[in-house]
Amino acid sequence: MKYLIVGLGNIGAEYAGTRHNAGFEVLDALAGASNVSFTTDRYGAVAELRHRGRTLLLLKPSTYMNLSGKAVRYW
Repeated sequence: MKYLIVGLGNIGAEYAGTRHNAGFEVLDALAGASNVSFTTDRYGAVAELRHRGRTLLLLKPSTYMNLSGKAVRYW
């Protein structure tokens, strides 16, 4: 079974390290702890990892937070 985990954030250097990118930072930490890396794909950066027989698809949308529904809908 696949699960989509979306980390919300805003694109752009001006948002790096702010509360607006907390979702991106959580997914970066999860991916780092699991030794997986993100690849750029349609509507965002995606990584896939397996945990206890489940597939987790991690998504960092490349849209601004208020438009992230487009990326979530696609994935």
